[in-house]
Amino acid sequence: MNVKKNLLLKLFVVIASTSLLVSCSKSRDYKNSSRATGWKMNAKEGGFQYNPKAKEQETGPGLVFVEGGTFTMGRVQDDPMHDWNNSPNQQHVQSFYMDETEVTNLMYLEYLDWIKNVFPPSDENYRNIYNGAVPDTLVWRNRLGYNEVMTNNYLRHPAYANYPVVGVSWVQAVEFSKWRTDRVNELILEEEGITSRNARYEIEPGESFSTETYLNAPTQAYGGNDSITRGGKRSQSLAKRSKDSTNLYVQRKDGLLLPGYRLPTEAEWEYAALGLVGLRNYNVYRGKKKYPWDGQYTRSSKRRTRGDQLANFKQGDGDYGGIAGWSDDGADITAEVKSYEPNDFGLYDMAGNVAEWVADVYRPIVDDEFNDFNYYRGNVYTKNAIDKDGKVKIVTADSIQYDTLSNGKIVARALPGEIAQVPVDENETYLRTNFSDSDNRDYRDGDRKSTRYYQAFGAEEDGNIDDAKRMYNSPKHQVYADSIGELEREYDRSSKRTSLINNEVRVYKGGSWRDRDYWLDPAQRRYFPQDMATDYIGFRCAMSRVGSKSQKGKRPRHK
Repeated sequence: MNVKKNLLLKLFVVIASTSLLVSCSKSRDYKNSSRATGWKMNAKEGGFQYNPKAKEQETGPGLVFVEGGTFTMGRVQDDPMHDWNNSPNQQHVQSFYMDETEVTNLMYLEYLDWIKNVFPPSDENYRNIYNGAVPDTLVWRNRLGYNEVMTNNYLRHPAYANYPVVGVSWVQAVEFSKWRTDRVNELILEEEGITSRNARYEIEPGESFSTETYLNAPTQAYGGNDSITRGGKRSQSLAKRSKDSTNLYVQRKDGLLLPGYRLPTEAEWEYAALGLVGLRNYNVYRGKKKYPWDGQYTRSSKRRTRGDQLANFKQGDGDYGGIAGWSDDGADITAEVKSYEPNDFGLYDMAGNVAEWVADVYRPIVDDEFNDFNYYRGNVYTKNAIDKDGKVKIVTADSIQYDTLSNGKIVARALPGEIAQVPVDENETYLRTNFSDSDNRDYRDGDRKSTRYYQAFGAEEDGNIDDAKRMYNSPKHQVYADSIGELEREYDRSSKRTSLINNEVRVYKGGSWRDRDYWLDPAQRRYFPQDMATDYIGFRCAMSRVGSKSQKGKRPRHK
């Protein structure tokens, strides 16, 4: 009898436990209702609306996905040059996208063509917009060399269409990236039926599309032309069904528009160039890399291509490509993109061909003590300018502001149709712990707190500081307009200058067709003024990834 009671008791306990587990596992499905309030979402009656069909970020045109991770940034080889500017440190970068190849002449000519059509240089208001975007083709000239054919033909001749663009300054590369963002998102809106079809080909000056303008003030996009912003089939259908005009425009929460194209940070570029995923064995890297490819040499060890050079670089003194009939790397100047094998991330020419601009301001030290996640030096925080009516201030043809660069070139600060930007102020920085200034380019390395003459910077705002007491005492050339509007250029001929480093010099990475193989190591870093250009520096764009670290449905490689 007791045995039966014990069995029944145990059976009851098992049934109760099972039912409890089952009831606990049946969590409520919040697919169509709010987890916060229980309210129904996307209801016809109104309320909160969101996009339940939003998928992971689409890969933008020309880009390749690079899954982020940790890596050793800086040299892992000997330092025969004793630069001491790339000491190894551990960094982590988030997943991002990067251009499969360098930006080509053809891609840049498309940009120039758009600028010329939308902001014709024949119009006095827009003349400096186009002139400020044109690459410096004179970079090919050499005092003791004949390169006029390159000066006249390299940028525009179809024979060089798929060669990397050069003669582009860092400033111009940033502007190209912004333009590319707007053109890609403009096409997305058209293909989704939001904006009128083919309107992008008939844009009037001042009506050009800006992603940030559309997201922040959609009624002012395209110069306020609602026949374009609400001219798509989908927009017209929504307008008939909804009285609320706010849902007629795409918003950031819809996940439809892509983040901006930009220059990669130095950490991103180096991580992508190394392609350490090729050395991964489960959760560790087995070995190191000197180049973007495996091995310690610049020649291929594969049977089919054994002995071939894996990049375009200078072979030796007076040797840029070998002898006739047996070219070592297939090029004497730059080479057509995709001429060599990609690295393990699928990126081409991450060593050789042209060196590449990255986003960072140069400093000899990577301050990993302060930050080891998405490291980047160069933050200048801004916010949208607000007019007296409380609306964002849109740049017009009459309000374009131009900057005169140190080399005398004039560039537009923002194009008509874009939102004017101003530095953040105390409204954003008061009692904030993560930043206190708009300009952080020299934070902890060049600002007044990082110099032993800290007390001498009390008069900094008045401009009366002795230059010799600055941490980086670089030359200060001056360009200014005289009484009749002509530009006057003055060189800083002081003999007391001790450095070329300042907040306007940017890092460039990778070797080029002019460099020996030492510079093919992704860890090597050099710098150049951001408003100047050369015949060996190009660039490629990157884009941040939003959402998950890895792409869904993607199986691990190289197990």
